Formats: sequence, structure tokens, C-alpha cells
Amino acid sequence: MTKKPAAKSAKAKATSKPPAVKKPAAKAVDKPARQAAEALLNPRISPAQKAEVLIEALPYIRRFWDKNIVVKYGGNAMTDVALQEDFAEDITLLKLIGMNPVVVHGGGPQINRTLEKIGKQGQFIQGMRVTDDETLDVVEMVLGGLVNQEIVTLINKAGGKAVGLTGKDGNFIHARKMTIASKEDKRKKIDIGLVGEVVKIDTAIIDLLDSEDFIPVIAPLGVDEKGTAYNINADIVAGKIAVALQAEKFILLTNTAGVLDKKGKVLTGLTAAKVAELIEDGTISGGMLPKVDCALDAVKNGVKTAHIIDGRVPHALLLEVLTSEGVGTLIRGASANRGQT
Repeated sequence: MTKKPAAKSAKAKATSKPPAVKKPAAKAVDKPARQAAEALLNPRISPAQKAEVLIEALPYIRRFWDKNIVVKYGGNAMTDVALQEDFAEDITLLKLIGMNPVVVHGGGPQINRTLEKIGKQGQFIQGMRVTDDETLDVVEMVLGGLVNQEIVTLINKAGGKAVGLTGKDGNFIHARKMTIASKEDKRKKIDIGLVGEVVKIDTAIIDLLDSEDFIPVIAPLGVDEKGTAYNINADIVAGKIAVALQAEKFILLTNTAGVLDKKGKVLTGLTAAKVAELIEDGTISGGMLPKVDCALDAVKNGVKTAHIIDGRVPHALLLEVLTSEGVGTLIRGASANRGQT
């Protein structure tokens, strides 16, 4: 579709949001997405263009009406003020046109800053935050309090009805203690403290909120049968919630343009088999691997499509859901219709 920029423009116009948005470097965003973002910031939208926007978006609205869309919110989209507002508007619009967005967020930088204020240095082993009792107190305060409520407030200001949750609420994220294998000796397990892995997601509370038109905003904390709380990786929690809901889409907002080939070009329309090939030949590596693993786990377990998108693009979420081009990498599950995104 070539009219996708207008869809966003109408939304930006309707909310009277000022156009002061810091654009990402041109090389990080494909041309159609960049043009869409630029058009989105143009306040001079004619009535005819507005009508075209609605017509172009109609097939997507119809296709995804009443579908669950789980969004992992992170990266620059969480720290740039203009992008924060864009995200809140996008989530609100998706809800108002009949979709069921569920937001799961992280907050690593905010946790680090708070730990520094109390004179505590964060420690990581194989990318996992070592979480002792004191660190967990900070994690709960930052994720379940500060960050969660900031997101709730942003969505509510945009016209949505957001409710903040952690996995401890109603014990809906069942967890257990995680240990990791030593790189030197796989038989040796390393204790990283109160870090958990998901055992089960009870979706009843999410379903209840959705039935009353609320938008769940979830901090990635879980609890075991003894009531012990655990810090859990937000990408993993989001993916597990997407599977539990059998979501239409699982979308991860990142600080990259998506999965890139060896020439730096964004790859999309991938299958699980193709992703496996890209991992095998080293095309997908480093920090992208954990996110791709989450996406693969989701589509292999019933989620129709997973998306790794560039959260630095204004209104990236709407561009990905309501247009044909999108702003990142799409990975299709076996149940996805090849002709639909």
C-alpha cells in the first residue's frame, strides 16, 4: 500500500500532537517506513487524504478486530518523550478500533539508575541480572511501580483505559527459580538469585480486563507456589503471554531496524525454517538471538505472527499493524495465512 503514511497522519492530527519527534538515522529505517513517519508528522492533511487513510486501514481493522496483540515495549520508545506519546496513542487507537492490545514492559536502564542511587552495582551473568533480595526490592519498585504507572498514565492521557499489573496480581504469572549452566562446564549450574522462568500464565485477569475494554500493562514479575517473587526477562514473559492468549501478533519494539542480512538489509516474511538457517550461517547472532528465540517460540506454539520492529520510528506500532510494509521483520507461524500480515 502507498497510503499508509496518511493513516498515521490522521491519528497524529486527531490528537494534536506536536511534530517535534527525533527521527532515527535514515540508514536504520527502510525508505517506505521513513516516508510514512515523515508524512505522519505533517499537519496539513486534506479531507480527501483522511478518507484514503480510513479506506486503506479498513482491511486491517476488519482482519484484526477482536484479536489479541501482545506488545513488548522497550528500547528508545520507552525513553524518548515523543516516542512514548506515539506509543500510547498507537495502543489506544488499536483498542478503540476493536483490537485487544496487551503491553508487557521492561525497565533495565531505570533499574540500573535506581541501584546506582543506593550505591549498588548491578551484576550480570550471561546477560541475566543477578537478583538478590535488595535488588529484587528495587526491581519491584521500579517495574511494578514507577515504570508501570508511567506507561498507564501515558495511555490514559491518550484516551485509553490502562490498568497496571505485575505477575503477582492474582498470581497470574506462575514462576520458578532459574539457574543457568556454566559456559566452562555445562554440568555446573550457576545461582543468579531471584531470577525466574515462566511455568504457566493464567489469562483470566487479562480476559476480564479486556471484556471491560481495559488495556493491561504488565510488569514481568512472577511468583511461585510459596509466594516467592521472581524477576523475569520481559521478552520471555511477553512471548509466553502471547502463547497463552494464542495471540494474532507478538510484537517486540527494539532499537534496531529488524533482523538484517549480511549486507545490512532488513529481512521479513520469514518462516521458522528460514530463521533456523539464518542462525546456522551466523546471519542472526549476538543480541538479536534472544529476541528471535522468543519470537520463534511464540510462532511455534500457536501465535500467528511475530514482529521485531524498529521502535525508533514514530508510530511504529501502527505502521506495523495497519499497513502492508511495516517497519521491521515479520516471522510467520504455521497457522498464519501466507497472504496476511
